[in-house]
Amino acid sequence: MAIKLTRCTTKAELQQILDLQQKNHLQNVDADEKEKEGFVTVSHTLELLTEMNAACPHIIAKDQDKVVGYALCMHPRFGNDVEVLKPMFLEIAGVIPKEDPYMVMGQICIDKEYRRQGIFRKLYETMKNTLLPNFTSIVTEVDATNLRSLEAHYAVGFEELKTYHAGGQDWKLIVLR
Repeated sequence: MAIKLTRCTTKAELQQILDLQQKNHLQNVDADEKEKEGFVTVSHTLELLTEMNAACPHIIAKDQDKVVGYALCMHPRFGNDVEVLKPMFLEIAGVIPKEDPYMVMGQICIDKEYRRQGIFRKLYETMKNTLLPNFTSIVTEVDATNLRSLEAHYAVGFEELKTYHAGGQDWKLIVLR
């Protein structure tokens, strides 16, 4: 199978992102799966996902017409639009200079059937190659208990900026330059 990395351009692709997000949301996976496979924390609406995509198209991995992975591009101007992410944007303001244009990777997820094939790394390579001419870095946060996700992020070059506590949990704020 040939996986194609591209930018999100259609409403159907946006809906497939939401479907994949729900399938892997922390409320929809059991404890064993969370530990082995990881999970996503945020649920987006189609409206917000569409607005974010209009500002900076998301990076997606497709197997023919099926979205099998995504890395969401979240311009900092959306910092107040997702309640659970507000603390992250406050923390970013304390460690990234105001004049440095950065992009937030709002969430990354790979369909379970397509994991361990290098798609995670390819999504980030595509995101970095696409965005870093215009942005100095890509910033994201990972739930400190999501060890699978943290290991994967460190393996592709992310570095820890800080650990902080918000919403009753610890978060790792990380950056890719």
